[in-house]
Amino acid sequence: MQSFKASYKFSPLKAGCLFLGAALALGAMSREAKSAESARGAPAIASASSVTHYRTKEVDGVKIFYRETGPKDAPVLLLLHGFPTSSHMFRNLMPALADRYHVIAPDYPGYGQSESPDRAKFNYTFDRYGELVDGLLDQLGVAKYAMYVMDYGAPVGWRLALKHPERISGLIVQNGNAYNEGLKEFWDPIKAYWSDHSDAHRKALYSLVSPETTIFQYTDGVSDTSRVSPDNWIHDQALLDRPGNAEIQMDLFYDYRTNVPLYPAVQAYFRKYQPPTLIVWGKNDKIFPADGAYPYKRDLPEVEFHLIDTGHFVLEDKADEVVPLIRDFLKRKVGTETKRKVAVQ
Repeated sequence: MQSFKASYKFSPLKAGCLFLGAALALGAMSREAKSAESARGAPAIASASSVTHYRTKEVDGVKIFYRETGPKDAPVLLLLHGFPTSSHMFRNLMPALADRYHVIAPDYPGYGQSESPDRAKFNYTFDRYGELVDGLLDQLGVAKYAMYVMDYGAPVGWRLALKHPERISGLIVQNGNAYNEGLKEFWDPIKAYWSDHSDAHRKALYSLVSPETTIFQYTDGVSDTSRVSPDNWIHDQALLDRPGNAEIQMDLFYDYRTNVPLYPAVQAYFRKYQPPTLIVWGKNDKIFPADGAYPYKRDLPEVEFHLIDTGHFVLEDKADEVVPLIRDFLKRKVGTETKRKVAVQ
């Protein structure tokens, strides 16, 4: 038997035909991939505009970290994270929107990569968070924006909306509360701390920053937990376990009480301004259950309402369901026009 080397004779014509055939096949595969991506409502290919940048600005003396992607002159979408995470929760959503939108996702002080000032010198309150995010947007020259609010992001976002109602172009609400109906059994020990600001009630809340609770937040109510990366709770817990961070979280649990008296004003804002609103709510969430989603319909009769079969962190296992809803909503209600197709530098 002849060896392969001895029997094979190089032919430029054959090689050219093989190369052409491979190129045609790859072209067809590329067109199919683009078509499939388009059908899902996501950008077909990565581009310069889909690169995420990681930046820090000093706002009122506090270093605020934020992620940024998309064309500078595109409509702005502000992503406001929840507890116990950070802008990290939006790491997969941002590239899926970057072809059409200028997306900005900050970390609050004490979270993610933002500074964690000494509690003796900094008030860890939702009022302060609202002021700092507002200051960051001013520094970035953002005068109009849609908001994605989730968990703690809701009270931060509501403060922005009440201060600057004319700036809000639309709302995406994902397990973010604005009604008393949304504070169920999970909140009972926190409400007890609101009523009695004692060390005993404070200590009872330390379990909420434990690894078990962090894992619970990512997995409870999720039908297929294999779709949720353990990197999430390992990342979040490492940040929660930083020296002094548990006390920051206790301060914020106590300050959450200040959000409840704001609910009537927030609801009045909904009724008066009727901001275009999309609700994508994890219906199995025990922290912010679906009981808190339905009341939005009272004040926003045109709300686009979707209960998603998952738990607290919808984007972790249901992004394939939620991202097309977000893209379609933003396209219809916020638009996609840019003055210049300039990627974030």
